Amino acid sequence: MGGAVTSERSAHAGVHVPPPFVYVVGLVVGWLLDRARPWPITRDAGSSASTLRFAIAVLLAVGYLVVFFSALAAFRRAHTTLIPNRPATAFVTDGPYRWTRNPMYVSLALLYLALALWINSWWAVLMVVPVLFVINSAVIAREERYLGSAFPGPYAEYCARTRRWL
Repeated sequence: MGGAVTSERSAHAGVHVPPPFVYVVGLVVGWLLDRARPWPITRDAGSSASTLRFAIAVLLAVGYLVVFFSALAAFRRAHTTLIPNRPATAFVTDGPYRWTRNPMYVSLALLYLALALWINSWWAVLMVVPVLFVINSAVIAREERYLGSAFPGPYAEYCARTRRWL
């Protein structure tokens, strides 16, 4: 089964905080920690380590763009919303959703890490752990419960063959 499975269900996942906001909060907390107690990833701006850090940040940002826009395109083809407090008319199983049930959150994690490297802060890098914990437990868990009730058989089959993250 590829593409999308549709439903006329009117409820939603019950996620009231936009998930990108969780990533932004984590990044800001990491940045503030770095301002209070600096913990740079690299020290010399002209060093090969800084160049490597920047190159990895660019690669992660490009990864974000590729994953995010391919997931967005899959949502558009299915004519469903990507906003979790609106009713889903379909769940998407093509594009990057063939490999992960949450490519949007994977893409945001890539962007987060790119920005953490760009601001040169180990604190920001470490804050990705609580961010992903919150996304996993407060966002993804709710979305999966909702999709499981909206599309019981097909969603269970999809979950059995597709990983939550990677």
